[in-house]
Amino acid sequence: MAWTWRYYEADGTDPRGTDLPSESFTSRGDAESWLGENWHELAEGGVRRVALLDGEKEVYAMSLEPVE
Repeated sequence: MAWTWRYYEADGTDPRGTDLPSESFTSRGDAESWLGENWHELAEGGVRRVALLDGEKEVYAMSLEPVE
């Protein structure tokens, strides 16, 4: 299966009007490393939450919002 990230806006909808990367990875570690390197760019593009998918199965989700 391919590992991918799904992006969400603050209200839970898919981000619109932005050209966000749609990467696919062969391992969970590669996917997580990629997010670690690119989360700031995603947040600047309007992404507020991401979910890691293994094929169609959601493994976990997390916020990209800053902690106050």
